[in-house]
Amino acid sequence: MGEILIHRESTDDDGYYFCRAMNTRTAGTAWLCGDCPLYDGCDEEESGQVFNCRYAENDLEFPDYWDSSEPARGVYADIPQRAIQFAALAHKEALRKGSGLPYIIHPIETMSIVSKMTDNAEVIAAAALHDVIEDTRYVGRDIEERFGRRVAELVGMESEDKKRHRPASDTWRERKEENLIREQRAPVEAKQIMLADKLSNMRSTLRDYHSNKDTVWEKFNMKDPAEQEWYYRAVADVVSELSAESAYQEYIRILDEIFG
Repeated sequence: MGEILIHRESTDDDGYYFCRAMNTRTAGTAWLCGDCPLYDGCDEEESGQVFNCRYAENDLEFPDYWDSSEPARGVYADIPQRAIQFAALAHKEALRKGSGLPYIIHPIETMSIVSKMTDNAEVIAAAALHDVIEDTRYVGRDIEERFGRRVAELVGMESEDKKRHRPASDTWRERKEENLIREQRAPVEAKQIMLADKLSNMRSTLRDYHSNKDTVWEKFNMKDPAEQEWYYRAVADVVSELSAESAYQEYIRILDEIFG
């Protein structure tokens, strides 16, 4: 079992920093650190603010298992940390639509939002893993073997049937309706993950909207803003029992700004 060490965030001459959780060198995303469950405080130094990261490993050299084809099992005792490791490998080399940023940024942000609504480690881990079944080669059994049945069940509730034998734009409405019906019947923990997932999406969309509102939907399978509004407003109804949460209130504010 690796010793818990503190990793210090640092920026190179080009303004890029390396995030061990995201397994990438990237710029413009240090704001994620403040909400990340691995965040361990910030120190003021001459160079500015330096973030501390609770990332467990045997030493500060980049661990070999990041480059392997199969995620290591049971490397960490802490389930959210193991979930980040597994998600980063499962989504390795995948990018967010239209941004060029590593896809793992989205699961980590989703996990961070969920961690503000609950301290249940299984729910937080499921948030980090919520797109693994839907978008990677891994299936529910892989999640259950590594993280247990409860985490696998929650990830399954968040996973769309992609209907890959048909064009994605043709199945978009059908897939979203199935998703809404499933989440309507789901426990509150699944709704917390759903809210966090959609808030993360809407934050990204809002940044694109501010850059160029005329092309904001072009990167998606569904390019009709009216259909997008129908879905994201329907999500708000499904997770309305979380209306007291700051995440829900931020979600509504963003919907009103984009669609209102």
